[in-house]
Amino acid sequence: MYEYELANACLKLLRDMFMLQPGESIAITCDTESSMEVVDATAQAAVMLGAKPLVLKIAAPRDCGKAGDIDMPSDALVGAIKNSDAWVEYNNKWIFYSETYDRIIEDPENRPRYMNLCGVNPELIVRNIGKVDNNLLNEFIMAMEAYSKAGKHFRVTTPAGTDVEFDNAPGREYATADGFVRKGQIAMFPGQISWAPVFESVNGTIVVDGTISPPLGAVKNPIKFTIEKGYITKIEGDGTDAMEYAAWLKSFNDPNMYLTAHISYGFGPNAKLSGDIVEDERVWGSTEWGFGNVGPQLVSDIPGGIPAASHSDGICLNSSVWLDGVQILDKGVVVGPTPEIVALARKLGK
Repeated sequence: MYEYELANACLKLLRDMFMLQPGESIAITCDTESSMEVVDATAQAAVMLGAKPLVLKIAAPRDCGKAGDIDMPSDALVGAIKNSDAWVEYNNKWIFYSETYDRIIEDPENRPRYMNLCGVNPELIVRNIGKVDNNLLNEFIMAMEAYSKAGKHFRVTTPAGTDVEFDNAPGREYATADGFVRKGQIAMFPGQISWAPVFESVNGTIVVDGTISPPLGAVKNPIKFTIEKGYITKIEGDGTDAMEYAAWLKSFNDPNMYLTAHISYGFGPNAKLSGDIVEDERVWGSTEWGFGNVGPQLVSDIPGGIPAASHSDGICLNSSVWLDGVQILDKGVVVGPTPEIVALARKLGK
């Protein structure tokens, strides 16, 4: 599928986004649930650029992040990846946020530049990388990031019932997927802005009506979370999704799994709800809440981050957002904060 277009998308990924140079090494990690078409096309693109690909395929762990460490050949992965110039992760049961990952990225001055593309398939990478104007997206994303970082108080609502408020943490960096991966940088799939708020300031209701992963994928019925001082205190919903998710959180016996780890804007121009979290969290005009482990890149003021047994992300569709009383999104449509930012969104077809 997309055998011609896939080669172009992977070449664009490495040449334009990773800025991979001749002679550099790139670790390409995957597991037995990953798309090998994407893995192979990426390795081929690396060779075309004169770089040196190293493909590392492991048996899919039982779960993601720290919950999967027990099944990972950790020492081998750390040794191979840490000594590479770049790393693209295609694992479906991701290494990201695991103890293995923490060891790989622990030294900001001597770690590979990294992009998280967990679980992607040919159609997804072609549509969201191959067919997107990365420079235009970068201009929009960076303008929206700058405005958001300068503000203090947020309110987010959705038609499904989300109504939550929180504050920015002064000086805390944003993790912005602006489409480029620079030296030592930890980057996510393009089209997202993520940050960790003042945790104790997060209060209200979050209703996930898109995808929540792990463990569920696309939800059959919305899941309603009551949030008090940054922690989930109640999980409700019709059907089995809410019960299954609540049981999954409880199974870790880890209070930090209930922490609202981050919020994210979804700004992928071609992203669509597919049940794949990597794409779903970039659906234009959505907001996403992460629960559980908080990586050090999101809380540089907290050495080592906030560890938890795993990490989960839930998507709230058609979000409305206000920052210090100024409306930015109206049911998923960019309406502010400035005419210039709105114009960039329209150029991206949104």
